Amino acid sequence: MGLQLPHEHISTRQLLVLIALAFLFSVAMRLIWVYQFSGNPAFIWEDQLMINTNDGYFFASGAQKALEGMHQFNPRVPDLLAYGLTFFTTWIVKLTPFDLNTVILYLPAFVSSLLVIPIILLGRLYNATAFGFFAALIGAIAWSYYNRTMVGYYDTDMFAAMAPMFILYFLIASIKTEKLNTALYASLMIFIYPFLYDAGRAVVYGMGLIYIAYMLLFHRNDTFTPKSIILISIGLTPVFYLLKLALILGAFFILKRDVIRGKNLTYLAIAAFAFFILFGNIFGVIWSKVYSYSVRGFDEEGLKFYQVKQTVREAGRIPFEVMANRISGSTLGVLVSLVGYLLLVLRYRPFILALPLIGIGIFSLWGGLRFTVYAVPIAAIGAVYFFYVLSSLIANTKIKYALISLLTALMLYPNITHIIGYKVPTVFSHQEVASLNAFKEGASPKDYIITWWDYGYPLWYYTGLNTLIDGGKHNHDNFIVSEILSTTSPLEAARLSRIAVETYIASDYDIIADTLFKNHQDDQVNVAGYLENLRYGDVTLPKKTVDIYLYLPLRMLGIFPTVKVFSSIDLETGASKARPFFYNAERFQDTPQAIHLGNRISILKQEGQLQLGARKTPIKAFYTVTNQEAGKPEIDIQQVSPMGGISVIYLANYSRFLLVDDEMLNSTYIQMFVFEKYDTELFELVSSDPYAKIYRLKI
Repeated sequence: MGLQLPHEHISTRQLLVLIALAFLFSVAMRLIWVYQFSGNPAFIWEDQLMINTNDGYFFASGAQKALEGMHQFNPRVPDLLAYGLTFFTTWIVKLTPFDLNTVILYLPAFVSSLLVIPIILLGRLYNATAFGFFAALIGAIAWSYYNRTMVGYYDTDMFAAMAPMFILYFLIASIKTEKLNTALYASLMIFIYPFLYDAGRAVVYGMGLIYIAYMLLFHRNDTFTPKSIILISIGLTPVFYLLKLALILGAFFILKRDVIRGKNLTYLAIAAFAFFILFGNIFGVIWSKVYSYSVRGFDEEGLKFYQVKQTVREAGRIPFEVMANRISGSTLGVLVSLVGYLLLVLRYRPFILALPLIGIGIFSLWGGLRFTVYAVPIAAIGAVYFFYVLSSLIANTKIKYALISLLTALMLYPNITHIIGYKVPTVFSHQEVASLNAFKEGASPKDYIITWWDYGYPLWYYTGLNTLIDGGKHNHDNFIVSEILSTTSPLEAARLSRIAVETYIASDYDIIADTLFKNHQDDQVNVAGYLENLRYGDVTLPKKTVDIYLYLPLRMLGIFPTVKVFSSIDLETGASKARPFFYNAERFQDTPQAIHLGNRISILKQEGQLQLGARKTPIKAFYTVTNQEAGKPEIDIQQVSPMGGISVIYLANYSRFLLVDDEMLNSTYIQMFVFEKYDTELFELVSSDPYAKIYRLKI
């Protein structure tokens, strides 16, 4: 088998045509989701499809702040220059006729599709543009990359793999051409990358270190080597961005004129690299990423708070098959890709610079789904290179390219099939947003709305209010919100809500739990006693400065056990308390003898019992809840057995069953959302519909 890529003579015009075709193919594949959902009014708000990722509303809220002056009292909403995504979104809205809702919907498809450019240019670099074109087709739409860059997936993930591929291209191009301009472009891309995707610094650090090692190992005698090391080291060093830009450009112009030569140039390269090592904290950055996604459990010092990564699916370990599907579309595909990459490095050594991207993709086996996206473009390149190696056995050029085209199509097939079947819904429905839109008219932008962190960013965007926890601030304060939502004491829920919000504001937005419980201090508070006093004791509440609302959505039913987990621990010891019983059945099979709820759980009609696996238990009470068009829901209660420990709630309007013990039955969320039962001296219902209930705190 020949490892040499065939040389092709393709003009610049033909190159641009191939780039355009690959780009349009990538965008067109992403428009399938728009075609599937655009006719459904449940997913449309203000005549536009809504986005489908919660985190997108964080950056969109930043754009609202810059464009409309919103969120002035929310310290968590980013400023214009905090993130590249917010910055570019704001200016696109300002400079084009498109509104914010349209820009945040479609921007991921167009930005992520730019990935095809560096992949095709890498092929062009080795006079094999068609090779890059085939790889670009696969890389642009492969499973994981598509999932995190589809239309509506408005997040910095659109830059996660695309920007490093530009860096990789310029680094490899600088090795091959030894042109200082190319090293400058690589340094500038490294410079801008944290502005686009700060979470990927560890990947760029890895690529930079391998590049420097590569140059010293294979090009140590070239005069270009110290010059390139100087530029790349400056680009990698985390200093004030204007200073860094000045250093990069200043170094380039000095090096371009050959003002510094010989040993002085070597000393300068050593100094630049040492400066990077000293201030870059490279091993700390890389290790912190590995550690944060590998270690799960409770805090080791102070109070033992439950860590959120234990509940985040994308941060959990995944099987090899899942990793393979995400990276290449199939297990066979990823094996072909890995073999192809190894062969590619054997023949074209500079591609070893892509090793961090492959490595972090493999790390997804331990770190979670989100890391697979980095390996997608390199896996695509590896797969197509393998196809080229196989085709080298064929002498006829037309048959050779027909085989490569066929194998590429086979590689594309599972990924396109995935795209067609991946019908992910929008974050909120039209009705949910309509309720929030009506609610916000009576609220102030200073006010707070308490709910689980999943809904924090969307609530910012659609109400302009503030939250205690959100998609990026899920720390020790998860305990506070979990306790409010799951306590059986309405008085504790009300008091803790007021204390938490006012403490958050008065402390200049410190972590509430650490402030209230004096975490890591010698006079640390006994948390169990503190909460007990909120339930039954005489408590002086802080002065009211803002209104506080509880947002209790229907969609929280699916995650309520997870919400409860964060307050179901002894903070002093980290020991888990007995987990309350909660089962949510959205699908069931009704037969004359029993209602089968799945997971070997059934309601035995004649016996008035529950079948829980191999055991039976009496039903304590059977609630049928029917929502009316107006007013409180109609509740029919059948007392079945006072000796039973589990109650059954049938939500007639939703055709779903809930099985709950007394603790969950009497929780804030179940009582106030399901039954609309609340203490009128503590709370006021201000918004009610089948999708959410919103209560205002009266104390």
